[in-house]
Amino acid sequence: MRKLTYYTLKNKNIRHLKTFRMTHNEKYKNNVLLLKSFDFSLKIIDYTEMLQEKKKYVLANQLLKSGTSIGANSKEAQNAESKADFIHKLKIAIKEADETEYWLYLCDAHQSYPKCKELLIAVSEILRILNKIIATTKLKN
Repeated sequence: MRKLTYYTLKNKNIRHLKTFRMTHNEKYKNNVLLLKSFDFSLKIIDYTEMLQEKKKYVLANQLLKSGTSIGANSKEAQNAESKADFIHKLKIAIKEADETEYWLYLCDAHQSYPKCKELLIAVSEILRILNKIIATTKLKN
């Protein structure tokens, strides 16, 4: 397992260089969906690590799987073989985002779990982007 280097800047942990290189890669450069889903995955990793420290393993595992697969499916859609394949892969990302949103609502509602309003806002934004991309893609010839 690779060890990440953290630096604190204004009370926020930022992953060092490798994250910067990944999100500033040419494939990510002008793709809002990939940038936001990648950033969201990093935040989900941090949140689930916090859950694991509190021994909340079941929801931590569910969130880790669904939350990080949004970005993976969005990335996979970039290499789709057809318009239909592209839409299909993004619909899978929507399903994962919906599932993630559900788990986050559960965590946020339960008193013994850390609050996650920021993550709920971020996943809602990703869902809006995904739905808009699919709607726009369907309209194109």
